[in-house]
Amino acid sequence: MTKESIGVGLVGFGTIGTGVAKVLTGNADVIERRLGFPLRLVRIADLDTESERGVDLGGIRFDADTPGLLADPEVDIVVELVGGYDFARSLTLDAISQGKHVVTANKALLAVHGQEIFEASAGQGVGVAFEAAVGGGIPILRALREGLAANRIESVYGILNGTTNFVLTEMERTGEEFEVILKQAQDLGYAEADPTFDVEGVDAAHKLALLTSMSFGSSLDFKSIPTEGISGLVPLDFEMAREFGYRIKLLGIAKQGRRADGSPFIEARVHPTMIPRGSLLADVDGAMNAVAVRGDAVGPTLYYGAGAGELPTASAVVGDLMEIARGIRGGVSGRAAPLSYPVAELTEQKLIPLGELVGRCYLRFTAVDRPGVLAHITNALGQHGISIEAVSQRGRGHAGASVPVILLTHPAKESNVRAALDEIDGLSDVTAPSRMVRIEEEL
Repeated sequence: MTKESIGVGLVGFGTIGTGVAKVLTGNADVIERRLGFPLRLVRIADLDTESERGVDLGGIRFDADTPGLLADPEVDIVVELVGGYDFARSLTLDAISQGKHVVTANKALLAVHGQEIFEASAGQGVGVAFEAAVGGGIPILRALREGLAANRIESVYGILNGTTNFVLTEMERTGEEFEVILKQAQDLGYAEADPTFDVEGVDAAHKLALLTSMSFGSSLDFKSIPTEGISGLVPLDFEMAREFGYRIKLLGIAKQGRRADGSPFIEARVHPTMIPRGSLLADVDGAMNAVAVRGDAVGPTLYYGAGAGELPTASAVVGDLMEIARGIRGGVSGRAAPLSYPVAELTEQKLIPLGELVGRCYLRFTAVDRPGVLAHITNALGQHGISIEAVSQRGRGHAGASVPVILLTHPAKESNVRAALDEIDGLSDVTAPSRMVRIEEEL
């Protein structure tokens, strides 16, 4: 017998949970018109039952009883918004074992435990949806899963973290140091009190793991993604990027291609990147997110919008709820697989080591300002087969003072660049660790 309405149970009533409640209750009429039946928030569980959320629950049950919510026969879909790893994992697996569908915004959970969760959901015949886990309100996962499903995805480039994009935008605009802008981001609510996951690229790597799996049918493997953050950048890097015609963005990059011998490879990496002004992602500023996807049939596409925030993220969560609700009424078997490929079709695909990649680089050295030092640096690069496209020295120091030396390289193998930098950092005239920023031209 077909249920007259689909019931939703919400676990986690913080910022995003409050947004979900607002959308479900405030837009109940338009949601029902689009579905053809009601989607009802029937129950909420959170340890904090006292704080004012600014939303009228209108009699919806709200307590701290998560097990009771999971067991409630009125709850067809569980929304997991508690965050973190361990409790979220046990909650999600418990919901699946009781035959509940699950919607989550928890990219960290899926990046680390996704394989287990998706296998469990496939075994139980229930859905797991997670559009809000990548890009907030941007429907990038639905585009990969459905709109681009007939394509061989060639590349994905993403500005996947609003905090780091805000920091990079403001460092470029103001010329201020990283620590100053990070404090501004914290004061404005863009950065957490502990911003490590954001500024060191971990959050972006969680999201890239999901994008890589969905794009190429690979098993989820977050831990193998090389990840580098933005804390080592200085105002001079942005000044030089502008001079050379680039902007600096923290990118999540995933590609598939073939080596010179014809063997296939997948690459996935997160790091600060210089990209040409005028490219698809160059003008994405502030706390916004964007993902550029190239498919063999569709060509280049771009998805842009708010990557975080109460209502943009809630919009994606409720969109997932509506998709699953349609599946419950019309038959779940007709829905696309959560990772775009059925779990049985996901294959273990090793990522190409960073050292094998070939590309251009921006290099910043700090060296004593005296004759012969530049020759020592360029000689070391030449010994490792790295040719130089451009050189710039900024400032003149007093006797024995250090100055920055900037180089752009022609395409070179990364392992060779790394070996050269190790050698250069050991020179007596080089007074601080070298800095490399990769350059991507073909976005």
